[in-house]
Amino acid sequence: MQKRFVVVGGSKGIGAALVSLLVADDSEVITVSRTRPEADGLGTFIEHDVTSADTFPTIDGAIDGLVYCPGSINLKPFHRLSIEEFVADMNVNLYGAIRAIQALLPNLKESGDGSVVLFSTVAVQTGMGFHASIAAAKGAIDGLTRSLAAELAPKIRVNCIAPSLTDTPLAEKLINTPDKREAMAGRNPMKKVGSAEEVASVAEFLLSERSAWMTGQIVHVDGGMGSLK
Repeated sequence: MQKRFVVVGGSKGIGAALVSLLVADDSEVITVSRTRPEADGLGTFIEHDVTSADTFPTIDGAIDGLVYCPGSINLKPFHRLSIEEFVADMNVNLYGAIRAIQALLPNLKESGDGSVVLFSTVAVQTGMGFHASIAAAKGAIDGLTRSLAAELAPKIRVNCIAPSLTDTPLAEKLINTPDKREAMAGRNPMKKVGSAEEVASVAEFLLSERSAWMTGQIVHVDGGMGSLK
C-alpha cells in the first residue's frame, strides 16, 4: 500500500534529499515550502511560508508521516543577540513546527499509524559558544518531541534528528571555502561535514515501519560530536 508523506521545507537541503528518497520508494509526497523544488516530478508542491501569519495549508485525507525541516543558523555572541532575533529563531524552528503538527494532526490520526520527524541540533546537548538563540529554539524542539511522543502514543510516533554541521544551503556561509570546510570538518570526530543524504536516510528510517518501536527519541546524526571528544 502506497504511503503518503508531507515534508515541510522539502525544496532544499535535507528536505529535498528526503523527498527524493521517498519518491524513489514509490511514496506519495507533498512538499510544503516557500520556494519551489528545483527538480520536477517529485510529487505535489504547495507554496507556504512557515513564518507567515497565514493559516497552514489544508490537506485532505490521511497522511502517514510529517517531517518538519525548516531551520536557521544564527551564530552571534549572546550580548549581540536581540530579543527580535530570538523570536525569529523560535518562529521558524518551533512555532512553525507547532502550526504544521496542529494542522495535520487529524490527517495523522486518520492514518492510524503516523510518524512525525522533527529536527534539532547537536548544540542542544553539547554547549557551544555563539549558539544561544538556535540552541534555545532547538532545545524547545527536543522538549516538544518528548511531550508529543508521550501524548500521542501509541497511534502516532514522534522522533527528532539532531545533526551537527551538514552540507546544505543553510550552512553555505560556514563551508563556502576549502579552508572553512577543512576547519569545520576538523572539529568533528569523523573529520567530515555531513551530507544531506546521510541525514535524510535517517529521517526516511524514522518514517518507516522499520522504526515502529521508536518514539520520543532524539537521534544524533552528528559524526560523534555530541558524545565523543
